[in-house]
Amino acid sequence: MATRIVTIASSVGLHARPASLFVQAANATGLDIEIGRPDEESVDATSILGVMALGARHGEQIVLTAEGDGADEALDSLVELLSRDLDAE
Repeated sequence: MATRIVTIASSVGLHARPASLFVQAANATGLDIEIGRPDEESVDATSILGVMALGARHGEQIVLTAEGDGADEALDSLVELLSRDLDAE
């Protein structure tokens, strides 16, 4: 299982537009990806409801995990996405 830790860069956190862009990217990988806070239960990263319910805020660290072929590359691209202020783009 591949794992990455990333700090949410979007000014509104992982809400609305940033959450939607993240979920679309996670779905595009075709992999089983989860997102959550360190030491807490994670949620399905391909579920907009799950991601928004997580309530990850600007500056907060989250953990991404993925399984399957290409998991490392998929997580690297998702980390790059979350490391940008998606609201400013």
